[in-house]
Formats: sequence, C-alpha cells, structure tokens
Amino acid sequence: MKLTISARIILILLGLSLGAVAVTGEAIYSHLAYLWLFLLAGNLVWAIIGVRGITVQRLTRTARAEVGATFEEQFIVRNTTPLPRLWLAIRDESRLQGAEGSRILPLLVGGGTWPYHSRTQLAERGLFRLGPTVITSSDPFGLFPVSRRLSPGTQVLVYPKMFELNQFPALTGSLPGGETLRRRTQQITPNAAGVRNYEPGDPLRRIHWPSTARHGNLMVKEFELDPLAQVWIFVDADEAVQAALPGASLPSGLHPSTEDYAASIAATLARYFLRREQAVGFVCRAEVFTLLSAERGERQLGKILESLALFRAKGRLSLLALVTAQAKHLPRGSVVVLISPSTDREVVMAVDHVQRHGLRPVVILLEAASFGGRPGAAALAADLKTLGAPTIEIANGDDLSVALSKSQLYETPSLV
Repeated sequence: MKLTISARIILILLGLSLGAVAVTGEAIYSHLAYLWLFLLAGNLVWAIIGVRGITVQRLTRTARAEVGATFEEQFIVRNTTPLPRLWLAIRDESRLQGAEGSRILPLLVGGGTWPYHSRTQLAERGLFRLGPTVITSSDPFGLFPVSRRLSPGTQVLVYPKMFELNQFPALTGSLPGGETLRRRTQQITPNAAGVRNYEPGDPLRRIHWPSTARHGNLMVKEFELDPLAQVWIFVDADEAVQAALPGASLPSGLHPSTEDYAASIAATLARYFLRREQAVGFVCRAEVFTLLSAERGERQLGKILESLALFRAKGRLSLLALVTAQAKHLPRGSVVVLISPSTDREVVMAVDHVQRHGLRPVVILLEAASFGGRPGAAALAADLKTLGAPTIEIANGDDLSVALSKSQLYETPSLV
C-alpha cells in the first residue's frame, strides 16, 4: 500500500491540528483532528476490504495459436462478498505482446460477476504465461490505493506464422522414391511386410482374416515405411551469421530478423510436405540441439511447430558442422532443405557434403544484407548454381508465399 499525496496532506493536517490543540486548547482544533483521523481510518478500512473476496478467472479456447491470429480470452471477475465494490481496476501483466485484458470496473455488486472478453493480435512467437493479474482498488477519496496480485494461470504457445504454398518447384519430379527403408512402423502404409500374432492394443482394422482362418488365431498385418524419399529441414541457428533490424513487425506479420524468417520458412515447408504425406524430419542446433526423426502426420507437425515456437538463434555450431554430423545418418535419396542467412563459403561446402552422401539439397538463402547483416548472398547463390543445387534467395519484406513458389530454379543433377 502506498500513501498518495492527498493522504500525506491529511496526515500533515492531523499533525497540525493536534499541535494546535496542545498549544491553544481550542475545541475547534480537536474537532478537526477527529475529522482527519476518522477520514484516514475510514478510508483505510475501505481500501483494505476493497480487494478482498475478489477473484478473476481467465478462460481460453485454445492453448496454441499462430502468429497473426487473434487470441481470445474471457475474464470473469467475481465478488464473493455481500459488499459492493465501487471501483476496481483489473490489470493484465502477461508478457504477451499487445495483450488487452486490462479493464476498469465502475461497480461490482455484492455476490455479482462481471465477464468480459479480451482479443489480442498475436505478433510474437514463443511460450507465454497468461498473467499475473493485478486487482487494484481504493477508497472514495483515493487516499490508499491497494493492489493484490493473482498468480499466473495457463500458458499459450504461439507458433511461427505459416504461409500457404501451391507448389515447391525445387522438388518437382525429384521424389519418385527412395531406397526401401525396411523398417517396421505402426502406421498403415502401402507396403505390407507380413503378419504376426495379434497383441492387445492392435487395431481391429489390421487383422488379416485369411491368415487368421489359416492359423486358427488372430493375425495382424505388419507394414514397412513408405520408400518415398524423406524431407529433412536444417535450420542454421549459428548466432554469428544472424542479422536483425530494429522496429515492429512487418505487414506480413514477421519481424525483420533472419531468425524469425527462418522459423516461418521452416514451419511453412514442414506443413506443406506433411500435407502431401511426406515424412519430414527437423534438425537445428540453437540453444539446445533438436533432432526430430522423419515422420508423417499432424503429430509430427505439432512437434516441429513447438520446436520452432521456442527457437532462438543463439547457437555456436555452423551449418557445415551440423550437416557433417547428421548427413551420414539420413537415408540416401532424401531431400535436405538448408535454411541459412550465412554468406560464408561453408554453405557451398555443406551442399557438396550433402550431395556426396546421395542426398538432394535445396538451399533457402536469407539475404543477410537486407536485414542489416553482411552482404554476399548473390555471390554465394552463384556458387551454389555451379553445384546444381536449387536455391531460393529471400530478402527482408519478401512475400514468402511467392518467394518459396519460384519456378526459376536450377535442376538437381541425377544421383547415382
């Protein structure tokens, strides 16, 4: 509780009145002293009970959303006491950028509720806790403002902004099939590998009835992974090559930084390939090392988006070192998408390393100079052309839906 200037003035007046009573003995000064004393005590009691018995409930429709979406939250303020509250301020101290959950409630009757909605345009990816919420009240004269802080509630995970792609021409015709992986999978694929005895938990649709009739007990089908080439997305999180411009988000919803563009591009491509039933893997060495094995389905998309929501380009490992460590573990014929703002020759070396392992590289080169970083993206793209690696150059402010659908790309050489 803080004393306002008005409260301090009344305390001074109380002191002066008591002093005048001691010096003069006049009754009027004693009456004034009682007046100031009752004013202070009454308003202090009013302020103390002003925030007691007040609860705030915060309800959300979803705990996950995408940058650019509108996040809706419902606040329900309850007065659990029979006494009315003439003035309440609800202040939302969430770290969620642009949060608009703060309100002024002029009157909350005893036992009453005051619901209201808050809508926030999400502008930043990450994990945000909703709260804390601060309830502030005061006495009628504003002498003793009192606050009570409520603990933070649930969290909301904000994914990178994703763009719609009609095509990704760098891979057109380059995915006729990879080497048969010969690995059992719980997914149902076109590649039946045999039958085995039924085990509790196996879905009934996998029962192979002819084999069941022949063996006299339930038999289920086993499947192998689809031999279509996998897609692996590598994001360069080396802090030394990143660049960013000051300022708010662009109209596209992206911050002018290579980190934010890389996260959005990776999320966009992951969704694009997973919608086309491709197995997608993800590799990144940021503050922590992230390796998600290639899988299909919405669950895989959720895992990749969660990693990208928390992605911060604070790594100390170059793209070449990351590729060198992981390329040998990828199935031959897989597509490797390299997303990097680097202008170093190491990117060319990384592409060459990928090709030597029988993989198909695609490079998405962020023009660091347009983000306030080092120039040299054009020269690097020319070097990548000599290797036959499909390359897309993306600058700050580019429409990713258009940039990632470019058709003027270099053909990937045949792999033997």
